[in-house]
Amino acid sequence: MSKTSNHKDKKAIVIGASAGGIEALLEIFPLLPADFHIPIIFVLHLPASVPSLLDHVFEKKIHLKIKEADEKESIKPGTIYYAPAGYHLLIEEDKTFSLSTESPVCFSRPSIDVLFESAANCYKKDLIGILLTGANTDGSKGLKRIREMGGLTIIQDPSEAAISMMPESGRVFVKPENIFHLKQITNFLLEVYQAGKK
Repeated sequence: MSKTSNHKDKKAIVIGASAGGIEALLEIFPLLPADFHIPIIFVLHLPASVPSLLDHVFEKKIHLKIKEADEKESIKPGTIYYAPAGYHLLIEEDKTFSLSTESPVCFSRPSIDVLFESAANCYKKDLIGILLTGANTDGSKGLKRIREMGGLTIIQDPSEAAISMMPESGRVFVKPENIFHLKQITNFLLEVYQAGKK
């Protein structure tokens, strides 16, 4: 596991998941404390034809505020944001969100790659990127960009993932610093949180 003292100044966390993602996130988010200061932004592949209502799925189970990201909204500490159904979610240089209806990437809109690449360009070495379970290759290129910009990369151990294709693609394409089980991912984030309080 990486030395968290080297990562105490991380400014944002981005997470990507597809099939099995809600269950995976429900193993991580409920264990994060209410004063977890690093904003978390995630993309979860869901049908665009219906509202995702992810805040209702998570809000009674977690301590942090969770909300759908809005156009031009400023990113704030202590909040979990998620991409609206049918829109790519990007992070601008001024740490605000923008939404796009450009073509799907890896058959997906929102795309994990789009979020990860824009976040990497914005936060550079101050970013943590996490790729979880899923059934396509979305997220691999974005995770590589995070690593190229000096950020920290983590994938869920493919042997544990509900669907191994997405993390396995990330493992092969990126060779991330960390391949963790969900419990290890949670513990790592808690260690980064503790290091940031010192």
